[in-house]
Amino acid sequence: MPENLTNIIGYIIYTVIGIVALWGAFCVVMVWLRVGAKRFRSEEQQQLFLDTIEEPLMEGDFDGVGDICHRDPRALCQIVQLGVINRQLGYSKVKQMLLDRFERDVLADLDYRLTWVKTVIAAAPMIGLLGTVVGMMGAFEKLSTAASVDPTELASSISLALITTALGLTVAIPLVIATASLNNRIRKMEDLVSLGLGQFLDTFREALSRHK
Repeated sequence: MPENLTNIIGYIIYTVIGIVALWGAFCVVMVWLRVGAKRFRSEEQQQLFLDTIEEPLMEGDFDGVGDICHRDPRALCQIVQLGVINRQLGYSKVKQMLLDRFERDVLADLDYRLTWVKTVIAAAPMIGLLGTVVGMMGAFEKLSTAASVDPTELASSISLALITTALGLTVAIPLVIATASLNNRIRKMEDLVSLGLGQFLDTFREALSRHK
């Protein structure tokens, strides 16, 4: 493989690894912010919200509960608003609707975004390995076409082989750690929302039975 071609391919691989790294980092940040926007910061804050809507719920002021939740992007608030809007469907259907909506609109969306991070984790080392193969091909090409080769002439090809492998791992390893952290953050959010949803549904069922 001609040296110029090896260098061109090397620059392309460096560029691709850089783009992949930026995309992976972007997806991590987006998931982190998305989780933060969908959850209460603490169980105490969530309980305060539930206490706030309990009284109007028990009084049958469903529209008032909807107003409290209006424009609040947090998952539990949106679920509560959806529940009171569709209260005419009855408790059982509303409960199933809310569970499905949380699974589809929140958890599935986060999983979709995390899939991109996992793709980058898998792709980055493979791209680095491609650079390793290209670099070694260039080195062997020099060895096979010259009677004697100065070791310094092999430096660029061997450097390409080593650097691309290192770059691929450098991209993948932090993203593995970030993904584990995101998964923990998502599980905490899921547990918190499930706890709040259970409490809301209990109150919602009682409110419906009072104001049929």
